[in-house]
Amino acid sequence: MRKIQRLVAVGAMAALTAVVGACSSGQGPATGSQASAPASESATPTGEAGAASGAQTGSGVTKISDIFGPACSQVPTEGPGSAQGMVNDPVATAASHNPLLTTLTKAVTAANLVDTLNSAPAITVFAPADPAFQALEAQHPGILKELTTAPDVASPNSQLAKILTYHVVGTRYDAAGLVQAGTLDSLEGAKLKIGGTAAAPTVNGAPVLCGNIPTKNATVFVIGQVLSLPTS
Repeated sequence: MRKIQRLVAVGAMAALTAVVGACSSGQGPATGSQASAPASESATPTGEAGAASGAQTGSGVTKISDIFGPACSQVPTEGPGSAQGMVNDPVATAASHNPLLTTLTKAVTAANLVDTLNSAPAITVFAPADPAFQALEAQHPGILKELTTAPDVASPNSQLAKILTYHVVGTRYDAAGLVQAGTLDSLEGAKLKIGGTAAAPTVNGAPVLCGNIPTKNATVFVIGQVLSLPTS
């Protein structure tokens, strides 16, 4: 399987920045330094989904009882797409069962990133919910088809791959760890800024709709915007 390092891009393409730049304009404050070490263990399913928790585990691994956010009620309470159903699956597989992430799943598949994400030992994924992609499409009609059908779409250097890897961090964090870190390096290479509080964090100003979701190899935060690549 490809190593994650192959996915780190040198910078955003100017055309891509123009297309996606309208999707996220807010920036959270950059404070602190990385506080959570990469996790090497899987999340242990306990408790029930929907309980807000900002407790820092030290490894970034969360439990089902740590899940929080206003959109968590839209996740099934049982079956593969439930919190219990996702916890033991690697992240790309787990996301494919989540009804909030159908567009993201199609994009990850088109960009040939399923195996890369599933094989990563410990990562954090900021996963745009379906309405975030719908907003992008409304602002730029045809952009999703353009990105997912580009001739080089399966290449690590494709525009779609750069967008998606900008939403992934190569260290596993829970909500408290994110806020404590303040600034994170994405797999794409550009930085992400975390604002808010452990109970209500933001990513480049985008709100977390459902956070601290545990999967086998990642902690997932469903967010309300497709993050724009910064200008370089």
